[in-house]
Amino acid sequence: MLKTTKTMRILYVSLLAIFIIFLIVPLIYMMWLSFDDKGALSGRHYQEVWQSRELLASVLNSFRVSFISAAITTILAFIIAYTIYFTTISVNTKKVFRLVVTLPMLLPTITYGFILIYVFGNQGYITRFIGEPLFSIYGFNGLLIGYVIYTLPAAFLLIANGMEYVDQRYVLVSVLMKDRPMRRFYHTVLRPLYGAIAGAFILSFILSFTDYGIPASIGGQYQVIATTLYQTMLGSIPDFSKGAVIAIMMLLPAIIAGLLLRKFERYTVSYRSTGDYETVSSAIKNRTFMVLCSIIAFFIVGIFSILIIVPFTSAYPYDMSFTWKHVQNVLGMGELMRVYQNSLLVAFLSAAIGITISFTAAIISVRTSITSRGLIQWISILTNTVPGMVLGLAYLLLFNGSSLKGTFLILIICNLVHFFTTPYLMMKNALEKMDMSWEVTGALLEDTWLKTVWRVIIPNIRKTIIHVFSYYFTNALVTVSGVVFLVSTNTSLLSTKIKELQHYSKFNEIFILSLLILMMNLVVMTGGYVLNKPKKRSVINEKKIYYSTGNGKLVSIVSRMWRWKNESG
Repeated sequence: MLKTTKTMRILYVSLLAIFIIFLIVPLIYMMWLSFDDKGALSGRHYQEVWQSRELLASVLNSFRVSFISAAITTILAFIIAYTIYFTTISVNTKKVFRLVVTLPMLLPTITYGFILIYVFGNQGYITRFIGEPLFSIYGFNGLLIGYVIYTLPAAFLLIANGMEYVDQRYVLVSVLMKDRPMRRFYHTVLRPLYGAIAGAFILSFILSFTDYGIPASIGGQYQVIATTLYQTMLGSIPDFSKGAVIAIMMLLPAIIAGLLLRKFERYTVSYRSTGDYETVSSAIKNRTFMVLCSIIAFFIVGIFSILIIVPFTSAYPYDMSFTWKHVQNVLGMGELMRVYQNSLLVAFLSAAIGITISFTAAIISVRTSITSRGLIQWISILTNTVPGMVLGLAYLLLFNGSSLKGTFLILIICNLVHFFTTPYLMMKNALEKMDMSWEVTGALLEDTWLKTVWRVIIPNIRKTIIHVFSYYFTNALVTVSGVVFLVSTNTSLLSTKIKELQHYSKFNEIFILSLLILMMNLVVMTGGYVLNKPKKRSVINEKKIYYSTGNGKLVSIVSRMWRWKNESG
């Protein structure tokens, strides 16, 4: 590893400055404000909050619905992941299940509530088919269904990632030893996934506990802590100190969850090698999990299908004739198109700058010898535990009188900090797998560290960079909680505009805007898939190795002879 250079120090100090200014300082200021009582430190605000029966009821409601939804989500996510990795159903069917379960990630959570209303409400298509509502969709029932749909993709990806590294040779050994099915399942599948399953449950709980979009659209009279915080800060009489206290109350469970996730990491089982063996499965198991996954997939598709039905009907549910007029009206509204452009701008800049921030943090953490680089890992843990709504409120309190208030810049910064953890870890994992001697080789050839990074490191991490861009773009386009306190009239985004349209019952516009978000996210994800798709190329029989010299010329050190042969030949 190279010695620390001036360039490395400048990048490291700049990175720390960004997180100190836009993460540490806002949280400290918010905490100080929660104790501030006309210039003196006091716990009066906490006492007032804890004496409020309405607030305590909202906290208990949040814990209750979040806990139940997290338990259901974890079970469903496990079933889908198990079907994909431990059954022998067709590969194409598995791809369909994976696609369907990740579909909700491409839409704002506030849209879920309106979709559920059109499915289970008094005029919902299920209600009209049966003749009467199955249950009241507003309140606990709606929140439960919405939270499960919202958190299922994240829980699935976490458990699926763990299953990908489970060594299936142990399943084969257990079969040969004639273990009972439940014993085999526990020791070869469940036990190695303790950490992933616990992580999926905790992640689902925190996502539900801190979400604002679903309660805003379908919560009804069932108050949760997120809606209480919103009403406290943006109600008729804003109370900053009380809002800071509620935000701290929302932050504490997230911090505890982060610590629990770190503790559960010790239950992760590692293997020397996973082997390349076919999955052991029976016809009965295949059919059982195929049916279970089909039910889950049908439920998700059935719910979200309303999104492409309502905007194209004349007057749902009374006149179901096809029409383009709603789409044409929205596309002709200059204000809505301006909001759409705002969202694309913020999402694109968040993704572009996010690549730079996460890559810089990862390369300093992994491929430099800076003594205190471990601070970056702690920053990633902290950003992972701070809910978007809390971070947005902290920005509102700290930058309320500054030139940053209500600008695109503050929205982009909020996205960069809020979604930092996952892109950083993606970059870090990719960089750790690369040869650590590349920088040394570049230095011997008189290349600067930055030149080696640009010419060697970045081309080899291209796939991860594309994944990071997609992650930042998608999340920046659908987030509600992180920006609900920060948008202004000029910087309104699609996800927050949907909240505004709710008050005027403009559901056609809401669904069309949601479709615009969905289509743009699909375009970005498809583009990333195409760019990362391996291309068929010729095979080199005699290797030719190049190194970059100081003047940028390429020098062959093995052979000048190329012999190409098509893979098909």
